[in-house]
Amino acid sequence: MDFRLTDDQRALRAGVRALLAARFGREALRAAVAEPRLDRALWRELGAAGFFSLRLPEEEGGAGLGLPEAVLVFEEAGRVLLPGPLVATHLAAGTVPGAVTGESVVTASDGALVPWLDAADAVLGGLTDPRPVRSLDPLTPLHRDTGGSGGPPDPVAVLLTAAEQLGTAARTTDMAVRYARERVQFGRPIGSFQAVAHSCADMLLRTETARAAVYAAAVTADPVEIAGAKLLADEAAVGGARECLQVFGGTGFTWEADVHLHLKRAWLRAAMWLTAADAEELQAQALASAR
Repeated sequence: MDFRLTDDQRALRAGVRALLAARFGREALRAAVAEPRLDRALWRELGAAGFFSLRLPEEEGGAGLGLPEAVLVFEEAGRVLLPGPLVATHLAAGTVPGAVTGESVVTASDGALVPWLDAADAVLGGLTDPRPVRSLDPLTPLHRDTGGSGGPPDPVAVLLTAAEQLGTAARTTDMAVRYARERVQFGRPIGSFQAVAHSCADMLLRTETARAAVYAAAVTADPVEIAGAKLLADEAAVGGARECLQVFGGTGFTWEADVHLHLKRAWLRAAMWLTAADAEELQAQALASAR
């Protein structure tokens, strides 16, 4: 079997990366941190680019693509820390008016946490008693639905969140490797030191392991495999951001560096849709039933 991306998939990934580089580069990221608000113009551009309608049938105005392509798109969103309830709006395409084009912003509760509620035009599934809470991610305002049911999460939402985590893992790995090549200490790039090289290698290993799991789960759409992919992607994103902080040293812990933003978003994603404990429980149940 050939697991390499097709030419169309590579073109899709390149197109999304170019769009996000042009519309949400570092200056836009920092502006969003300084003033957290949802950019409606960018949201409509994402809709025009097919971000939300990607999996809709062509007769309904979509691209007629599948989960593998959606994973590639959300991975790119994770790389740049694109803010907003992307997963919920994508899931709402075809059911909530305006979601396809980005005219409507749609959020959803994972059973407890609700991102971007004040900016949303609609909420999937409804809410019981949402109350604002302080978010550790400055780019994601949060409410807690204190009366949430905590039912089983949507597997597609879990997978797309894992894809965003994969994007953060890949981005922090790239950041660490680039800095290790450029930063000179004792007359040598710090990447030539064994401890730094091993850290970067560990980051790459976790990232590529998570990538294989996420891409495979996108093909099978199996809930158990999706749970495993989320678990590995969470570990790669959180662990990678922590390792990246170490590679950067003292500068990585400053507000001016972007590493802490990736770590905070990774922590938040890890706590949403399917936590590590829930993913492990699903895996354990699957193993027990297979005996």
